[in-house]
Amino acid sequence: MLSMFGLVGGLLLLILLTIRGMNLFIAAPLCALIVALTNGISVFMGDENFVVTYMAGFTDFIAAWFFMFLLGALFGKFMEDTGAADSVARWIIERIGFRQAVLAVVLACAILTYGGVSVFVVAFSVYPMAVSLFKDANLPRRFIPAAMAFGSVTFTMTSAGSPEIQNWIPIKYLGTSPFAAWEVSLVVAILMAGFGYWWLRRMINKAVENGERFEARDTDPVIHERDYPHPITGILPLFVVLILSFLLHEALAQLALIVALTGGVLTLMLVNFKYFHDLGKAVNMGTTGALVAIGNTAAVVGFGAIAKNTVAFQDTVTLMTQIPGNELIGAAIAVSVIAGLTGSASGGQAIALPLVGPHYMDQGVEPEQLHRIVSISSGALDSLPHNGYVVTTIRAICHETHKAAYGPVAALTVVVPVMGLSVAIALFSFF
Repeated sequence: MLSMFGLVGGLLLLILLTIRGMNLFIAAPLCALIVALTNGISVFMGDENFVVTYMAGFTDFIAAWFFMFLLGALFGKFMEDTGAADSVARWIIERIGFRQAVLAVVLACAILTYGGVSVFVVAFSVYPMAVSLFKDANLPRRFIPAAMAFGSVTFTMTSAGSPEIQNWIPIKYLGTSPFAAWEVSLVVAILMAGFGYWWLRRMINKAVENGERFEARDTDPVIHERDYPHPITGILPLFVVLILSFLLHEALAQLALIVALTGGVLTLMLVNFKYFHDLGKAVNMGTTGALVAIGNTAAVVGFGAIAKNTVAFQDTVTLMTQIPGNELIGAAIAVSVIAGLTGSASGGQAIALPLVGPHYMDQGVEPEQLHRIVSISSGALDSLPHNGYVVTTIRAICHETHKAAYGPVAALTVVVPVMGLSVAIALFSFF
């Protein structure tokens, strides 16, 4: 009982502290310590004490994914510094029109995310354009985080072929490819995109009917005109990333993403070199951003590493893996819960897959089906209030509060992926 109380209490405290703005480097180990103390894990004594276990989870994640985070951050920062990201966003907006402000924001985020740009960088890049669009359309600004999150972390992040690490982590454990079960993934992505956009538009229209309008702020970003590169020079590096990952994934597996992102970075530098505003600053900021992003994720993975060693966690995993019926349902529940516990899709996968991957494969589950279910399910409950992307997008980028903005975000990044997950399981079960 005490073990479960400590595990749940530590998670709830982590969510509360994150919402209140506490740094994850402090909040995650602090809450992990509470979990350890209520589960009889020694702080300093023994081979599996708190410090050793927490840091093992922290460092193992960094060792496995550092180059992906670094190259992804540099790629995104170069897209931003050269103006390529803004150029692509402007091109989309010009084709769609300001009347379709919501669709323009969603598509801009989707194209950049599926092209390999970090979801954090996408948020920073698209936000100024989103503010301008919502202002011209006179739409409530509290829906901007939901529009950006929907385009970034739902039907793009976990779909087949996506260069985001949430689609690549299963390769290491299941021996699959980033295009695993692409047919089902395509159907699910289309359904999630269509239903999610309809729901987003409905929520915004209802808010407008209730009298909500755009409210300008003194802190709103100002888009400065500059000599932007042609949109094709921003799209070309995205295609390089996708093509290289497709051609090399069988030979290099997970390492193909490093090669693909390197190719994207070099292509971007080659075609847009003269448009760099400050290359040195972009490198420094990209590197720093990568360290912060992977550090925040690793901090929560460390919390998960402690949680994984508790009796309550082991009992929970055992219970979930013994769910009768369809094995994919059990896998989906297990990964969803662990991703929710860690507040990270990638962190949740890194913890869950070594536990549930071999279990379900031994039961005869096809690796490609398991890959797609794990990927989609990791992108559902991970978007709880303490998720790093959610906190950064709502508070640091959009300057909103969880009270005002989190409801639509939860609807689109939790409920919609759960719906897509249900469809994927059904398709795998009947076809």
